[in-house]
Amino acid sequence: MIDYSTLPDGLPCPRDDGAADHLAGNRIPSLVLPTSAGDTVDVGDLGEGRTVIYLYPLTGRPGVDLPRGWDSIPGARGCSSQACDFRDHFAELLDAGVSGVYGLSSQDPGYQAEVVRRLGVPFAMISDEQFRLAQALTLPTFGAQGHPRLYRRLTLVVHDGCIEHAFYPVFPPNAHAQQVLGWLSENPVKDP
Repeated sequence: MIDYSTLPDGLPCPRDDGAADHLAGNRIPSLVLPTSAGDTVDVGDLGEGRTVIYLYPLTGRPGVDLPRGWDSIPGARGCSSQACDFRDHFAELLDAGVSGVYGLSSQDPGYQAEVVRRLGVPFAMISDEQFRLAQALTLPTFGAQGHPRLYRRLTLVVHDGCIEHAFYPVFPPNAHAQQVLGWLSENPVKDP
């Protein structure tokens, strides 16, 4: 059985193709989307302060094959390890002033709920099966065997409803929460 919480050696590093260069400064649109917790969230109204939303392609399940060629797609592999990194650094993110953390993918809420339970993730995942956020913000996507469209790995730091920073590409995913913490430390919220 494959352990999806670790990364194999030799994964190809994604390149910055500029697909997220336009995001900083944009407002997050009002979109009500379902979550793994069985409720909904309006991604355009996440409350005051900073929120981290990390977008990922799809999480695997032990004993279930990933799409053929998954490890050869730059940036595809590592969704579970990324979730574990955000889980392990969740308290530190809150201490750094983040009011909330969400994962977001096109997988359905039930699939995401299983991942949250299995990995012990202390925050909800947002389901965007119709790629509504991708359409509204022109977010990068890609296709893989059996999945014509998936989100590319991307993390948004949202401050009072506006995208303050976009991490793209994200690599390695199993250390990304630590990269976000570093950025938060270097970019404290300025008092008005």
